[in-house]
Order: sequence, then structure tokens, then C-alpha cells
Amino acid sequence: MALLLRHSRKLRRVHGVLDCERGSIARHFSASACSTTLKKEDAGVSNSSLEYGKKAGSLSISQDRKSGKDTHKFKQVSPQEARGLYSSNRVLISATGVNSLFSCGQVVLARHFSSAADLPAHEEIGMPSLSPTMTEGNIARWVKKEGDKVSPGEVLCEVETDKATVEMECMEEGYLAKIVCGDGAKEIKVGEIIAITVEEEGDIEKFKDYKAPASSAAPAESKPQSESTEPKGEEKELPKAAEPKATKTEESSHSGDRVFSSPIARKLAEDNNVPLSSLKGTGPDGRILKADIEEYLSSEAKGTKKEAAAAPGLGHVDLPNSQIRKVTANRLLKSKQTIPHYYLTVDSRVDELIKLRSELNPLQDASGGKKISINDLVIKAAALALRKVPECNSSWMNDFIRQYHNVNINVAVQTEHGLFVPVVRDADKKGLATIADEVKQLALRARDNSLKPEDYEGGTFTVSNLGGPFGIKQFCAIVNPPQAAILAIGSAEKRVIPGTDGQFEVGSFMSATLSCDHRVIDGAIGAEWLKAFKGYLENPTTMLL
Repeated sequence: MALLLRHSRKLRRVHGVLDCERGSIARHFSASACSTTLKKEDAGVSNSSLEYGKKAGSLSISQDRKSGKDTHKFKQVSPQEARGLYSSNRVLISATGVNSLFSCGQVVLARHFSSAADLPAHEEIGMPSLSPTMTEGNIARWVKKEGDKVSPGEVLCEVETDKATVEMECMEEGYLAKIVCGDGAKEIKVGEIIAITVEEEGDIEKFKDYKAPASSAAPAESKPQSESTEPKGEEKELPKAAEPKATKTEESSHSGDRVFSSPIARKLAEDNNVPLSSLKGTGPDGRILKADIEEYLSSEAKGTKKEAAAAPGLGHVDLPNSQIRKVTANRLLKSKQTIPHYYLTVDSRVDELIKLRSELNPLQDASGGKKISINDLVIKAAALALRKVPECNSSWMNDFIRQYHNVNINVAVQTEHGLFVPVVRDADKKGLATIADEVKQLALRARDNSLKPEDYEGGTFTVSNLGGPFGIKQFCAIVNPPQAAILAIGSAEKRVIPGTDGQFEVGSFMSATLSCDHRVIDGAIGAEWLKAFKGYLENPTTMLL
């Protein structure tokens, strides 16, 4: 098994320590082994090893040169630290023959030192993990172009994650030598190489024809778990890491019935049920590339359109799903399948609420503030009800129920990109004017697809309003995990109701349905929360106290 860690000026000093043309260093975290041997070729040294301890401390690389003296120490990196560095895009790793970089917990860090004939020192920029649930992302657009000078903190590109479009920043100074995944690239796995940077401007031209190794998408052929239980086999694999040319040839060739393809091509083929064995690859040694799959799909699509045109009434168009829509679909499906939903509905008379809004908005206009909507008042009432009945401000954690001290309300916003739920934090402690301003700003950023992770993470309760915008009378929403409840707000409607002295009067009523996770919220607790919520709507001045 071989892993390649991005080339970095901070690590190139190790090349001098080893004094060899090419070699590999592997770092293993295992309950059964605490050291591994580094084997080198044509280096003229008798032995070289990498030793480390399980406890926190320093990592020592020692070797027996002819002088027998040189010893160098480096800071130890734990598996947890390595994961943190990896997810924050500070250490980017690509893999060869590894299904998942951290799935086995065995090999965490490794370094390949190239010979003089190989490419110059460079850094492989991988697709970062920009949200807790992100496994793959899309490139919306590159802000920097090939050849541009980049500095730490500058935006390299915009990445469409499972939540929103996020700006990806540069971590080190250098030059953008090669963009591997261009504008519009889809379904790029976390860790897969998307670009190359170099330190010297003169090295840019050397990456003109660079192609990312197939290892960057972590193919499924490897079996890291079996290797972890067979240390001898593991030692045999390490020398192979020092032979990248042989590895490339082996991966690019056909063996028996095995079909070789790039990870992106394989993923695209799996998603569209394309038989790889029926395709002829245009890559090196017949390797199937993404372009081969797209050409196949294009030809199939043309045939489908002809068939559809021949049959009346079967015309259709296939609309690609955005990343946010696919993730939302999976989360809602899982929620409906795994969470025991039940629903409670209450009608509240909102004449006083409407009156209060009409009194507050002239004051907002005079002060230059945003107008307060019925939805803003609903959010405030829901937040105060959660403070009064904290059992509904909770999450199911399997072995326990987590009850939150903060009341953070997610507000559902429908956009052309899909459904977003930005969060209003500590809504129970904020005034109506502040809530109104925040909701409008968040909704605007959602529609512009410019929300940041902090704009939608950390919510404890969700409000979805289809009444005001669409006139929906009543509906039942799906719980947004890990939250335990979501409130569905319908439209206000006028009803004739009995009045005093046998007379009739007209009142405005609004329907609200609370969807609950029965594992967390019992029926009586849900009813108690709705009672408190209704009380704030029907006596809205109590929200101002």
C-alpha cells in the first residue's frame, strides 16, 4: 500500500536526511505495532527506520549512515490530529489502492520523495471537507487561473458542498500550476486532487500535461483491514511505494477480465449503470476516463431522444440534481424512515398579532429598520415557547437525550438551488427587529447561494412557513435531524365565530402543526409546547416583556 503526501518545503528537508533518489516513509497507528521499517533503493546506506511511540511527543527519524551520526526529530502527529489537519485542508493526502484514507485507521501519513527525473516540488490541493456531512463536492468556478500567484487567505475557487457554495482559500504562498478539476466539475470526492501549486514560477510549465494519479480518489480495490492484520504483507507493500513508474504501469494495464478506469469515471459509470467492460478507454494503456463515460452517455441520450420523439406523449427532460438537493433528499428519506414522527395541530387566533405588527412597522420605517413579518413574530414565539418547554429543544443521542441551553431556530428557505435552512441563533434573547433583519439577510444569501457553514449549522429547532408565501392552509413537515421537532405554519384565514350576546364576529385564525420525534418528545410535552406557543401568538405583547 502506498500513500503520497503533498510535496512541501517543510518536508523536503527529510529528502536530504535520507540522501536517496527515491524512497518512502509511512506512519502507522496500530494497537499491535509501534514502529515500521523504511526500505530504500540505491541509497548507499545500511539501514533506515522510522520509530515512534504511542504517547504524545516527538517523532524521530534515525538512520545509520556511513558516519553513523545523523539523527533528526519531528513533531508527532496523532490520528486525531491528522484527521483534523486533513479536514481543515492543512494536510492534503492522496492515496493509491486505498478505499478510504482513514477508514482503517492504519496508515495516516506517508511521504514519497521523487527522483530528479520526476516533477519538481509541488503541493497537491485536494477537495477539502467543508461541512460535517460533506463526502463530495462540485467546483462552481475557479477564482484564480493557471499561472496566477497565490497567497495564504486568497480565494482559490468556489466549492458547491452539500449545504451551500463555499469559498476555498489558499493555505500557502506559491503559483497555481495546474487546475485538475475545472469549472463545473461534479461529484469530486473529499481528498481528490483538484489543483497543483508550486513554489517557483518557472516550474509552472512542467505541469502543463500533468494528470492527477488515479490514487487521488481512493479506489476500492485495496483491502486495508486485511493488511492491518498481516504485518508481513504490509512490509512487502512498502517497497512498492518507491516504484511509482511500476505502479502506474500496473494500474494502467489490463489483467485478465479486470477493467482499469479513473475513479471519477468509475463513479460516473456506477451512477448511470454504464458497463465499463463494453467501453474502450482513451487514457494511457487503454484506461477508461471520465470523457469516455460522458461520450457514451451522450450517445445513449441521443438514442433516447429519438425513441421518445417516436412515441407520442413520452417527451421529457432530465434535470440534473444539485448537490444540496441530493443531500437534502437523502437526509429527509433517512429521517422519515428512522424517526417515529407524530403530529399535533392547533389553531390560534392572530388578530392581536396582526394588530401588533401594524403598530410596530411604522416605527421600523421611521428608524430605517426592516419591516417585521408574521413569520418573524412566529419565530420569536417559537423561541420563547422552547425556553418555557426545554424538553422540545433537544436531540436523540441513542444512549441519552441532549437538551440544549441555546435556542437556535432554523428557518426554511426555498431557492432555485434547493431547500436551505439558515439559523437564527439565540432567537429567544433577540428583539423582533433584530430577528427580522437577520432572517431577511439569511434568506437573501440563501437565494444567492452564498451561505457559509456557520449560517446553517447548530440549529436546535426548525420553522417552515408555507402559509404566508403560498397560502397553504395546513401541512406536516419532516423532522430535520438531529433536531426533535419542526413547526409547520399555515396561512391565516378569516372565520365567522360566535360572539357575545348571541352575535357573530369575524376572527383571523392560523394553523400550526408540530412534527415531533416520539423518542424525545412525548405527546403531552408536545401539547404543552403548542399551548405555550399559542399563548404567545394570541397575547403577542407578552413577547415584548
